[in-house]
Amino acid sequence: MAGHQSTKQTPRVLAIASGGGHWVQLLRLRPAFEGARVTYVSVRPAYASDVPGQRFIAINDATRWDKVGLAKMAFKLLWIMLRVRPNVVISTGAAPGYFAIRLGKLLGARTIWLDSIANVEEMSMTGMLVKDKATLWLTQWPHLAAENGPQCHGSVL
Repeated sequence: MAGHQSTKQTPRVLAIASGGGHWVQLLRLRPAFEGARVTYVSVRPAYASDVPGQRFIAINDATRWDKVGLAKMAFKLLWIMLRVRPNVVISTGAAPGYFAIRLGKLLGARTIWLDSIANVEEMSMTGMLVKDKATLWLTQWPHLAAENGPQCHGSVL
């Protein structure tokens, strides 16, 4: 049909994780982002080389004991979220993911929390904090899945 524009837009995904294993797990999800416009966010600028050709934004790292660092992280993530306007926010963990899931929910995005595979005995503290904010709450361990808790659909490792 001449002049007809598609009503379907390319989904915008914000994929975010802190460093180390959280980042490695997030990278293993890349096939799931096929066809989406992905913005990767993490705490080490060098991680940009892990996602060549993709948008990457580095933010500061902080722990729960660094309140000023956490506030700085939260404000930076708010700025990123307002610029990117993701349809979906996905995180594999820690502080950056906590703020991104909370902000994503407030901005109307679907949110996915995939708890770290390192949490074998129980869900992570951050996972427990975002469970009510995540549209989809996942664990990689079948024995941690629960009817009113996280779901398990396999592992990324």
